[in-house]
Amino acid sequence: MEQEKKIAVIGGGSWATALVKILCNNTRSVNWFMRNNDAVKHILKFRHNPNYLQSVEFDLNKINVSTDLKEMISPADIVVLATPSAFLYQLFEKFPKSILKDKIVFSAIKGIIPETHQVPAHFIHETFNVSFSKIGMISGPCHAEEVALERLSYLTVACQEDEIAEEMADLLACRYIKTTCSDDLIGTEISAVLKNVYAIASGICAGLGYGDNFQAVLISNAIQEIENLIDEMSPIHRDVKTSAYLGDLLVTAYSKFSRNRTFGFMVGKGYSVKTAQLEMDMIAEGYYATKSLMEIKQEFDVEMPILEAVYNIIYEKISPVIEIRILSDKLS
Repeated sequence: MEQEKKIAVIGGGSWATALVKILCNNTRSVNWFMRNNDAVKHILKFRHNPNYLQSVEFDLNKINVSTDLKEMISPADIVVLATPSAFLYQLFEKFPKSILKDKIVFSAIKGIIPETHQVPAHFIHETFNVSFSKIGMISGPCHAEEVALERLSYLTVACQEDEIAEEMADLLACRYIKTTCSDDLIGTEISAVLKNVYAIASGICAGLGYGDNFQAVLISNAIQEIENLIDEMSPIHRDVKTSAYLGDLLVTAYSKFSRNRTFGFMVGKGYSVKTAQLEMDMIAEGYYATKSLMEIKQEFDVEMPILEAVYNIIYEKISPVIEIRILSDKLS
Protein backbone atom coordinates (compact mmCIF):
# COMPACT_ATOMS: atom_id res chain seq x y z
CA MET A 1 0.00 0.00 0.00
CA GLU A 2 1.36 3.41 -0.98
CA GLN A 3 2.38 5.59 1.94
CA GLU A 4 0.21 8.65 2.49
CA LYS A 5 1.86 11.86 1.34
CA LYS A 6 2.54 14.51 3.96
CA ILE A 7 1.02 17.92 3.31
CA ALA A 8 1.93 21.40 4.49
CA VAL A 9 -0.39 24.39 4.10
CA ILE A 10 1.29 27.80 4.20
CA GLY A 11 -0.90 30.70 5.30
CA GLY A 12 -3.15 31.81 8.11
CA GLY A 13 -6.03 33.50 6.30
CA SER A 14 -9.53 32.36 5.43
CA TRP A 15 -8.58 30.31 2.35
CA ALA A 16 -5.69 28.58 4.14
CA THR A 17 -8.03 27.81 7.03
CA ALA A 18 -10.61 26.38 4.63
CA LEU A 19 -8.02 24.23 2.86
CA VAL A 20 -6.77 22.80 6.16
CA LYS A 21 -10.37 21.97 7.04
CA ILE A 22 -10.88 20.21 3.69
CA LEU A 23 -7.58 18.30 3.80
CA CYS A 24 -8.27 17.05 7.32
CA ASN A 25 -11.16 15.04 5.87
CA ASN A 26 -8.85 12.81 3.83
CA THR A 27 -5.47 12.82 5.59
CA ARG A 28 -4.09 11.69 8.94
CA SER A 29 -2.40 15.01 9.61
CA VAL A 30 -1.67 18.40 8.05
CA ASN A 31 1.28 20.68 8.81
CA TRP A 32 0.01 24.25 9.02
CA PHE A 33 2.29 27.29 8.97
CA MET A 34 1.01 30.62 10.25
CA ARG A 35 2.97 33.84 10.82
CA ASN A 36 0.83 34.95 13.76
CA ASN A 37 2.10 33.33 16.96
CA ASP A 38 -0.96 34.46 18.96
CA ALA A 39 -3.22 32.74 16.43
CA VAL A 40 -1.19 29.53 16.73
CA LYS A 41 -1.52 29.59 20.53
CA HIS A 42 -5.25 30.24 20.22
CA ILE A 43 -5.76 27.30 17.85
CA LEU A 44 -3.82 24.96 20.13
CA LYS A 45 -5.96 26.03 23.09
CA PHE A 46 -9.41 26.59 21.58
CA ARG A 47 -9.20 24.59 18.29
CA HIS A 48 -10.27 27.38 15.93
CA ASN A 49 -8.62 30.24 14.06
CA PRO A 50 -9.37 33.42 16.05
CA ASN A 51 -9.19 35.67 13.00
CA TYR A 52 -10.81 33.74 10.14
CA LEU A 53 -13.67 31.22 9.79
CA GLN A 54 -14.07 31.01 13.55
CA SER A 55 -16.86 28.45 13.26
CA VAL A 56 -14.41 25.82 11.95
CA GLU A 57 -13.26 23.56 14.78
CA PHE A 58 -10.10 21.51 14.27
CA ASP A 59 -9.15 18.11 15.62
CA LEU A 60 -5.77 18.83 17.22
CA ASN A 61 -4.74 15.23 16.53
CA LYS A 62 -4.95 16.02 12.81
CA ILE A 63 -3.09 19.32 12.61
CA ASN A 64 0.45 20.38 13.47
CA VAL A 65 0.39 24.19 13.53
CA SER A 66 3.51 26.31 13.94
CA THR A 67 5.22 29.61 13.08
CA ASP A 68 8.35 27.70 12.02
CA LEU A 69 8.17 27.61 8.21
CA LYS A 70 11.12 25.26 7.73
CA GLU A 71 9.79 22.82 10.32
CA MET A 72 6.41 22.69 8.57
CA ILE A 73 7.80 22.32 5.04
CA SER A 74 10.77 19.97 5.58
CA PRO A 75 8.84 16.69 6.10
CA ALA A 76 6.13 17.54 3.54
CA ASP A 77 5.77 15.89 0.14
CA ILE A 78 3.16 18.42 -1.00
CA VAL A 79 3.28 22.13 -0.11
CA VAL A 80 0.15 24.22 -0.59
CA LEU A 81 0.80 27.97 -0.72
CA ALA A 82 -2.22 29.97 0.47
CA THR A 83 -0.74 33.30 1.56
CA PRO A 84 -1.64 36.63 -0.06
CA SER A 85 0.61 37.16 -3.08
CA ALA A 86 1.83 40.44 -1.56
CA PHE A 87 3.53 38.52 1.26
CA LEU A 88 4.95 35.51 -0.58
CA TYR A 89 8.27 37.01 -1.66
CA GLN A 90 8.98 38.36 1.82
CA LEU A 91 7.99 35.06 3.45
CA PHE A 92 10.59 33.04 1.55
CA GLU A 93 13.20 35.79 1.17
CA LYS A 94 15.56 34.50 3.89
CA PHE A 95 15.31 30.82 3.01
CA PRO A 96 17.56 28.90 0.59
CA LYS A 97 16.19 27.88 -2.78
CA SER A 98 16.49 24.27 -1.70
CA ILE A 99 13.60 24.63 0.78
CA LEU A 100 11.19 23.36 -1.89
CA LYS A 101 13.56 20.81 -3.42
CA ASP A 102 11.82 17.58 -4.46
CA LYS A 103 8.44 18.94 -3.31
CA ILE A 104 5.18 19.07 -5.21
CA VAL A 105 3.99 22.66 -4.87
CA PHE A 106 0.40 23.77 -5.30
CA SER A 107 -0.58 27.41 -5.35
CA ALA A 108 -3.93 28.47 -3.95
CA ILE A 109 -2.96 32.11 -4.46
CA LYS A 110 -5.16 34.28 -6.69
CA GLY A 111 -2.67 37.08 -7.23
CA ILE A 112 0.61 38.24 -8.77
CA ILE A 113 3.87 38.58 -6.85
CA PRO A 114 4.34 42.41 -6.74
CA GLU A 115 8.15 42.29 -6.50
CA THR A 116 8.57 40.17 -9.63
CA HIS A 117 5.27 40.68 -11.55
CA GLN A 118 4.98 36.89 -11.83
CA VAL A 119 2.09 34.52 -11.32
CA PRO A 120 2.88 32.04 -8.51
CA ALA A 121 3.74 29.16 -10.87
CA HIS A 122 6.48 31.16 -12.59
CA PHE A 123 7.72 32.54 -9.26
CA ILE A 124 7.96 29.03 -7.79
CA HIS A 125 9.66 27.68 -10.90
CA GLU A 126 12.26 30.44 -11.25
CA THR A 127 12.93 31.13 -7.56
CA PHE A 128 13.09 27.56 -6.26
CA ASN A 129 13.94 25.67 -9.46
CA VAL A 130 10.83 23.50 -9.18
CA SER A 131 9.86 21.84 -12.44
CA PHE A 132 6.56 22.99 -13.96
CA SER A 133 5.55 19.34 -13.97
CA LYS A 134 5.53 19.46 -10.15
CA ILE A 135 3.68 22.77 -9.82
CA GLY A 136 -0.09 22.96 -9.60
CA MET A 137 -2.94 25.40 -9.02
CA ILE A 138 -6.04 25.07 -6.84
CA SER A 139 -8.79 27.27 -8.24
CA GLY A 140 -12.51 27.87 -7.73
CA PRO A 141 -15.27 28.75 -8.00
CA CYS A 142 -15.20 28.46 -4.23
CA HIS A 143 -15.46 30.86 -1.27
CA ALA A 144 -13.79 29.95 2.01
CA GLU A 145 -16.86 31.10 3.93
CA GLU A 146 -19.07 28.53 2.20
CA VAL A 147 -16.50 25.80 2.81
CA ALA A 148 -16.74 26.65 6.52
CA LEU A 149 -20.51 26.16 6.27
CA GLU A 150 -19.98 22.91 4.32
CA ARG A 151 -22.08 24.14 1.43
CA LEU A 152 -21.54 22.18 -1.77
CA SER A 153 -18.58 23.75 -3.58
CA TYR A 154 -16.36 22.95 -6.56
CA LEU A 155 -12.60 23.16 -6.99
CA THR A 156 -10.46 22.92 -10.11
CA VAL A 157 -7.01 21.38 -9.72
CA ALA A 158 -4.61 22.24 -12.53
CA CYS A 159 -1.24 20.66 -13.25
CA GLN A 160 0.66 19.67 -16.37
CA GLU A 161 1.03 16.17 -14.90
CA ASP A 162 -2.38 14.47 -14.87
CA GLU A 163 -1.36 12.05 -12.12
CA ILE A 164 -0.38 14.84 -9.74
CA ALA A 165 -3.58 16.79 -10.47
CA GLU A 166 -5.69 13.70 -9.84
CA GLU A 167 -3.88 12.92 -6.61
CA MET A 168 -4.47 16.42 -5.27
CA ALA A 169 -8.08 16.36 -6.44
CA ASP A 170 -8.62 13.15 -4.46
CA LEU A 171 -7.14 14.75 -1.35
CA LEU A 172 -9.56 17.66 -1.63
CA ALA A 173 -12.74 15.80 -2.59
CA CYS A 174 -15.20 15.17 0.21
CA ARG A 175 -18.92 15.28 1.00
CA TYR A 176 -19.18 19.02 0.31
CA ILE A 177 -16.30 19.46 -2.19
CA LYS A 178 -16.37 18.21 -5.79
CA THR A 179 -13.20 18.43 -7.84
CA THR A 180 -12.21 18.50 -11.50
CA CYS A 181 -8.75 18.36 -13.08
CA SER A 182 -7.16 20.50 -15.77
CA ASP A 183 -3.80 20.68 -17.52
CA ASP A 184 -4.16 24.45 -18.11
CA LEU A 185 -1.88 25.66 -15.32
CA ILE A 186 -1.11 29.12 -16.74
CA GLY A 187 -4.62 29.80 -18.03
CA THR A 188 -6.31 28.98 -14.73
CA GLU A 189 -3.75 31.05 -12.81
CA ILE A 190 -4.11 34.15 -14.97
CA SER A 191 -7.89 33.80 -15.02
CA ALA A 192 -7.94 33.51 -11.22
CA VAL A 193 -5.92 36.71 -10.96
CA LEU A 194 -7.98 38.65 -13.50
CA LYS A 195 -11.32 37.75 -11.96
CA ASN A 196 -10.31 39.66 -8.81
CA VAL A 197 -9.78 42.80 -10.89
CA TYR A 198 -13.17 42.38 -12.53
CA ALA A 199 -14.74 41.86 -9.10
CA ILE A 200 -13.31 45.26 -8.13
CA ALA A 201 -14.90 46.71 -11.29
CA SER A 202 -18.20 45.07 -10.38
CA GLY A 203 -18.03 46.49 -6.88
CA ILE A 204 -17.19 49.99 -8.13
CA CYS A 205 -20.17 49.92 -10.48
CA ALA A 206 -22.48 48.68 -7.72
CA GLY A 207 -21.21 51.43 -5.45
CA LEU A 208 -21.98 53.98 -8.15
CA GLY A 209 -25.54 52.69 -8.47
CA TYR A 210 -25.31 50.73 -11.73
CA GLY A 211 -27.84 47.91 -11.81
CA ASP A 212 -28.07 44.27 -12.84
CA ASN A 213 -28.44 45.06 -16.53
CA PHE A 214 -25.11 46.88 -16.64
CA GLN A 215 -23.43 44.26 -14.44
CA ALA A 216 -24.43 41.53 -16.90
CA VAL A 217 -22.78 43.43 -19.76
CA LEU A 218 -19.71 44.20 -17.64
CA ILE A 219 -19.09 40.57 -16.71
CA SER A 220 -19.81 39.21 -20.20
CA ASN A 221 -17.16 41.63 -21.49
CA ALA A 222 -14.83 40.63 -18.65
CA ILE A 223 -14.81 36.95 -19.64
CA GLN A 224 -13.91 38.03 -23.18
CA GLU A 225 -10.96 40.02 -21.84
CA ILE A 226 -9.85 36.99 -19.82
CA GLU A 227 -10.06 34.76 -22.89
CA ASN A 228 -8.16 37.20 -25.09
CA LEU A 229 -5.25 37.54 -22.67
CA ILE A 230 -4.82 33.90 -21.66
CA ASP A 231 -5.07 32.79 -25.29
CA GLU A 232 -2.16 35.12 -26.08
CA MET A 233 -0.14 34.01 -23.05
CA SER A 234 -0.81 30.29 -23.38
CA PRO A 235 -2.32 29.37 -26.75
CA ILE A 236 -3.86 25.96 -26.00
CA HIS A 237 -7.40 24.70 -26.43
CA ARG A 238 -9.63 25.70 -23.50
CA ASP A 239 -13.28 26.50 -22.89
CA VAL A 240 -13.58 29.66 -20.80
CA LYS A 241 -17.28 28.95 -20.21
CA THR A 242 -16.32 26.23 -17.71
CA SER A 243 -16.24 26.62 -13.94
CA ALA A 244 -12.51 27.32 -13.58
CA TYR A 245 -12.86 30.48 -15.69
CA LEU A 246 -16.43 31.78 -16.01
CA GLY A 247 -17.64 30.17 -12.78
CA ASP A 248 -14.79 31.63 -10.75
CA LEU A 249 -15.39 35.05 -12.31
CA LEU A 250 -19.12 35.00 -11.54
CA VAL A 251 -18.81 34.01 -7.89
CA THR A 252 -16.11 36.61 -7.25
CA ALA A 253 -17.90 39.40 -9.07
CA TYR A 254 -21.31 38.84 -7.50
CA SER A 255 -20.86 37.28 -4.05
CA LYS A 256 -21.27 39.09 -0.74
CA PHE A 257 -18.21 37.14 0.45
CA SER A 258 -15.95 38.63 -2.25
CA ARG A 259 -13.37 40.90 -0.64
CA ASN A 260 -12.43 42.34 -4.05
CA ARG A 261 -16.03 43.28 -4.80
CA THR A 262 -16.33 44.79 -1.32
CA PHE A 263 -13.17 46.82 -1.89
CA GLY A 264 -14.50 48.06 -5.23
CA PHE A 265 -17.90 48.87 -3.73
CA MET A 266 -16.26 51.09 -1.11
CA VAL A 267 -14.26 52.91 -3.80
CA GLY A 268 -17.45 53.37 -5.83
CA LYS A 269 -19.14 54.81 -2.74
CA GLY A 270 -16.45 57.45 -2.46
CA TYR A 271 -13.87 55.92 -0.13
CA SER A 272 -10.26 56.59 -1.04
CA VAL A 273 -8.25 53.51 -1.95
CA LYS A 274 -6.21 53.83 1.25
CA THR A 275 -9.30 54.21 3.45
CA ALA A 276 -10.99 51.23 1.79
CA GLN A 277 -7.91 49.10 2.44
CA LEU A 278 -7.78 50.17 6.09
CA GLU A 279 -11.48 49.39 6.57
CA MET A 280 -11.04 45.80 5.35
CA ASP A 281 -9.52 43.09 7.50
CA MET A 282 -8.48 40.97 4.50
CA ILE A 283 -6.29 41.54 1.45
CA ALA A 284 -8.01 42.45 -1.83
CA GLU A 285 -5.68 40.62 -4.23
CA GLY A 286 -7.04 42.50 -7.23
CA TYR A 287 -5.56 45.78 -6.01
CA TYR A 288 -1.98 44.48 -6.21
CA ALA A 289 -2.65 42.49 -9.38
CA THR A 290 -4.02 45.39 -11.40
CA LYS A 291 -0.69 47.16 -11.78
CA SER A 292 1.18 44.02 -12.81
CA LEU A 293 -1.58 42.96 -15.19
CA MET A 294 -1.37 46.30 -16.97
CA GLU A 295 2.28 45.57 -17.74
CA ILE A 296 1.41 42.05 -18.93
CA LYS A 297 -1.43 43.41 -21.07
CA GLN A 298 0.93 45.88 -22.74
CA GLU A 299 3.52 43.17 -23.34
CA PHE A 300 0.99 41.00 -25.18
CA ASP A 301 -0.78 43.98 -26.81
CA VAL A 302 -4.32 42.96 -25.83
CA GLU A 303 -7.23 45.42 -25.59
CA MET A 304 -8.65 45.27 -22.05
CA PRO A 305 -10.76 48.37 -21.34
CA ILE A 306 -12.18 47.08 -18.03
CA LEU A 307 -8.71 46.38 -16.65
CA GLU A 308 -7.61 49.84 -17.80
CA ALA A 309 -10.61 51.46 -16.10
CA VAL A 310 -9.84 49.78 -12.76
CA TYR A 311 -6.19 50.80 -13.06
CA ASN A 312 -7.13 54.40 -13.79
CA ILE A 313 -9.45 54.55 -10.79
CA ILE A 314 -7.26 52.94 -8.13
CA TYR A 315 -3.80 54.01 -9.31
CA GLU A 316 -4.29 57.16 -11.39
CA LYS A 317 -7.03 58.40 -9.01
CA ILE A 318 -9.43 59.24 -11.81
CA SER A 319 -13.01 59.72 -10.63
CA PRO A 320 -14.95 56.41 -10.72
CA VAL A 321 -17.99 58.32 -12.03
CA ILE A 322 -16.04 59.63 -15.02
CA GLU A 323 -14.05 56.45 -15.70
CA ILE A 324 -17.04 54.09 -15.65
CA ARG A 325 -19.02 56.48 -17.87
CA ILE A 326 -16.16 56.32 -20.39
CA LEU A 327 -15.98 52.53 -20.01
CA SER A 328 -19.73 52.14 -20.61
CA ASP A 329 -19.28 53.45 -24.17
CA LYS A 330 -16.67 50.76 -24.87
CA LEU A 331 -18.78 47.79 -23.75
CA SER A 332 -21.19 45.92 -25.97
